[in-house]
Amino acid sequence: MLGSVCLVKEPVNEKTLRRWAESLAGVAKTGLGFTQSQYEKERYEEILNIAADMRVAADEGLDDVLDASGQVNEWMKQVGAGVAGYQTPKVAVGAAVTNDRGELLLIQRADSGVWLYPTGWCDIGYSAPEVVVKEVHEETGIEVEPVRLIGVLDGMRLGASRIPLFSLLFFCRQTGGELNLHPLECSDGGWFTRGNLPTPVIGAERWAKPIFAAIDGEVNDVFYDDLRKPVWRSDS
Repeated sequence: MLGSVCLVKEPVNEKTLRRWAESLAGVAKTGLGFTQSQYEKERYEEILNIAADMRVAADEGLDDVLDASGQVNEWMKQVGAGVAGYQTPKVAVGAAVTNDRGELLLIQRADSGVWLYPTGWCDIGYSAPEVVVKEVHEETGIEVEPVRLIGVLDGMRLGASRIPLFSLLFFCRQTGGELNLHPLECSDGGWFTRGNLPTPVIGAERWAKPIFAAIDGEVNDVFYDDLRKPVWRSDS
């Protein structure tokens, strides 16, 4: 038709769909943990089913949403009562390790094939810097000293995780050890300068500048993710 305009709408990307699904699931699981009303429980379970469809569609595609009940079951196992049932992101640590040559330690993750600094879940009974020391040594054989916290990152926004997590990034110095990669955790690893980062590397646009600033001796405020406006319609 003369004068008509054809609008090409961009589909929602997988990263955004996954974030929406996990956020909806978090609301539903928290509601299930606090409510005593059977009516409300049924509504929250329906929300979980919708969120599961979204999550499976993001991970596997629309053809597999009929199998979303498995995701619902996994989420239902996480439901607790009262405060214990309040859903929050998991906590992980990251280690920006430098050596006496001013290089950065990176590993290629065995599960995804992407390159990143060593990371790990926070274990109960350990402080965050103690987990850093343990994880780096277990994954790479390198002994480190945590110097200071330099960043707090949302793992889903960074693209490094498919589940909600906050990662505490510590700047560390090598104190000993030799590169001895854990075969189940790493498929490759090594020391890199800012000009020769390996590929595919994940999230470097967020962490490379502050990490290499720390390596250069700068002491800056802890960096963190920018505020999104509006929160639910932005991926940056």
